[in-house]
Amino acid sequence: MMNQGSLDGVLVVDLSRALAGPHAGMVLGDLGARVIKVEAPGSGDDTRSWGPPFVSGEDGEPYSTYFLSCNRNKESIALDLKSEDGRRVLTELLARADVLIENFRTGVMDRLGFGTAVLAELNPRLVQLSITGFGHDGPEGGRAGYDQIVQGEAGLMSITGSGPDDPQRVGTPIADLLGGLHGVVGVLAALHERERTGKGRVVRTSLLSSIVGVHAFQGTRVTVAGETPVAQGNHHPSIAPYGLFRCRDGAVQISVGNERLWQALCAEFDLDPAAPGLASNPERVASRGETIAFVEAAFADSDVAPLLERLRGAGIPAGKVRDLGEVYAWDQVVSQGLVIDVEHAALGRIALPGPAIRFFDVDGGGETERSRTVHAAPPVLDQHGDTIRAWLEADA
Repeated sequence: MMNQGSLDGVLVVDLSRALAGPHAGMVLGDLGARVIKVEAPGSGDDTRSWGPPFVSGEDGEPYSTYFLSCNRNKESIALDLKSEDGRRVLTELLARADVLIENFRTGVMDRLGFGTAVLAELNPRLVQLSITGFGHDGPEGGRAGYDQIVQGEAGLMSITGSGPDDPQRVGTPIADLLGGLHGVVGVLAALHERERTGKGRVVRTSLLSSIVGVHAFQGTRVTVAGETPVAQGNHHPSIAPYGLFRCRDGAVQISVGNERLWQALCAEFDLDPAAPGLASNPERVASRGETIAFVEAAFADSDVAPLLERLRGAGIPAGKVRDLGEVYAWDQVVSQGLVIDVEHAALGRIALPGPAIRFFDVDGGGETERSRTVHAAPPVLDQHGDTIRAWLEADA
């Protein structure tokens, strides 16, 4: 039986553009919500013009693969929010909506006539999600937030790279993506609370808070231990050996997270687990260079494939570094529903990265998957405008 998702019946109006807000909307759509994406006439979401790469459609128009990455399971309507008609249609949508997503700079919604108080009066059950760059208030609350700038300002780049003098951004727009995911968490909590109170809430998060919120142990190194972490390449700052290790034809990654695994690694490769300076994790961390050399010397005569088999046989968590082409062809990725096929209005049948969450029912001791089975392609601009307007008229 076809399942449309746990949020079936929830209406989301997505006013956001670029990535953080659209990613939040896409995740809610993956979970079964009806997501109506409101875009500017003519140009649409900024990401429609971000590229290359672009893919040529049957209509001869170029379609951005960036836009395709964050807008599946949505409908598109083009509205000029400075016009009377645009504001009227948006008002009708918001009066019916369960969730609003916006990532404008602070004050823009007020200037458009849709401030939080106005929306709460229009629809007291509405959950309003606002994603900003640096927070909606505070001394820098009005700053525009772009992913790479926030990665730097929030300290992430200072702990990413080959060393302290080589700050690097993460290879995906992680501040945007985490901002979207934190927004979804807040929305789901507010929807749950609404079941008890009957009222919506304003949910706010930011790219800054989303990065600081995942500093994890690097954060407590500062706040508790008084240390300032720096980038140190592909090796863990608190565990050794844990990272990327060279072998004859490439490199493997291993994670030796406890002394039992250290003993197993040494036994497999005929190493001395009590070698001077390497007998305990604190010693190995303090002598990281020596630890790396110690392990790489044992791997030097091995190629990647047999070395990985040997490590796995010994119970050592290990893996290789795949490029993305390998990842999307990997049978394990396909088995997890992480590649989906959709029918795009102009591109035809295309494959997209799939949702990260699956759902199961437990019946009679067995499990039956109840994940969403049908996904919609990212819409062309205003693809559903007429349908949405007709629905609003019929529902008036």
